[in-house]
Amino acid sequence: MYRDFPGTVLCGTKDDKVPYSTEGASSVTPATSVVGDAVFDDTDPFRLRLLDGLAASIGERGYRATTVADIVRHARTSKRTFYDQFASKEQCFLELLRADNEKLGQSIRAAVDPEADWHLQIRQAVEAYVKNIESRPAITLSWIRELPSLGDAARPVQRHGLQLLTGLLIDLSASPGFRRANLPPLTAPLAVILLGGLRELTALAVEDARPVRSIVEPAVDASIALLGPRH
Repeated sequence: MYRDFPGTVLCGTKDDKVPYSTEGASSVTPATSVVGDAVFDDTDPFRLRLLDGLAASIGERGYRATTVADIVRHARTSKRTFYDQFASKEQCFLELLRADNEKLGQSIRAAVDPEADWHLQIRQAVEAYVKNIESRPAITLSWIRELPSLGDAARPVQRHGLQLLTGLLIDLSASPGFRRANLPPLTAPLAVILLGGLRELTALAVEDARPVRSIVEPAVDASIALLGPRH
């Protein structure tokens, strides 16, 4: 789950209420976000249930093969409930990826000690990235490979994700640990290069059925090379 709702909620419309235990839900703080012209409400438990249903179906059969019927089957609700929340499978997918990127950014930020040696901070960030991807590799692969196929509809979410994660890298590289080593903060172009390379490494590992953890050392080495002394 993306959010934590204590106890039990009823999922669906008045015609299809299904008891749903929220035990074990994640603890990302509910919020309302704007990406492009779209407004995302992260506080509605019905909506969150459907996002989890889409995530489960992507893990099972991929985004392209997933239907609204698959989503509501995993969510244990109805198509009526789905269309009360989302105009289409595409809109649900875009919101899922937006939420997943925000969760990734929060996980990395929480894992890095800004006072630590800069080499250690890089390893902490990479380890947090890999741990997050390991839990949902199909979602990450769909972001990298399938989101671009949506064309203009995907642009706001792509830009939002890029800005969120490159901004995070720039912020982390301006921490006390980096300043003590007299290293300048990462520039925006270098952050884009680093993030793009990391995503491609991740996609190749998932597509080849290799452990995502196999990218840790090359990702750490590339990050050190880009973030280290620059002349």
